Amino acid sequence: MKVTRESMLVYAITDRHWTGRQTLEQQVEEILKNGATFLQIREKNMPHDELVKEAVRIKEIAKKYNIPVVIDDDIYAVIESGADGVHIGQKDMDYIEARKLLGNDKIIGMTAPSVELAKKAEKLGADYIGAGAVFSTSTKKDTKPLELSTLKEICNSVSIPVVAIGGIDHSNVRKLEGTDIDGIAVISALFGAKDCGKATRELVSIMNTIFPKKQ
Repeated sequence: MKVTRESMLVYAITDRHWTGRQTLEQQVEEILKNGATFLQIREKNMPHDELVKEAVRIKEIAKKYNIPVVIDDDIYAVIESGADGVHIGQKDMDYIEARKLLGNDKIIGMTAPSVELAKKAEKLGADYIGAGAVFSTSTKKDTKPLELSTLKEICNSVSIPVVAIGGIDHSNVRKLEGTDIDGIAVISALFGAKDCGKATRELVSIMNTIFPKKQ
């Protein structure tokens, strides 16, 4: 399964911090069936074997909706679970090693908060770029927000899809209009919502309004 620009529209990133009456798998089901277009499994503190088992379960859910699933950082969990790919940051295992291990059929996304790094990621062969943080976020407290003018410059400097990330929610997403992004990556706006299915529908609707499909 490969990346398309359409699959970047609403890119959901898991976070079990907000699981309450629902399990993470139930939240994933609600979010995917209500319109999210891409999914990243992000588990910074989960043991590898547990992550593999979780990824297998989530991959089965996503398969019903034909949604790509990538895992944050753990390339070996991708291999063992059959996930569609990995997302790696600039400080994680480098792209060349990741591609060597995963082969050409798997998705590799890279974090690129600057034009220079975006061009580097594309030259290496990344399938998409995550650029941010565009707004203040509790997930990465040491990150200075990315200027929206820089975000637009990143989008215009590469030909692969670019998804904006960092502190994006229903209240501020419209500020990204005109930046030429292909979509948004969100965590708490969906997984932290009281009704994550409703939150997903509303965010997808906003995105379809302000970011019509590119020709």
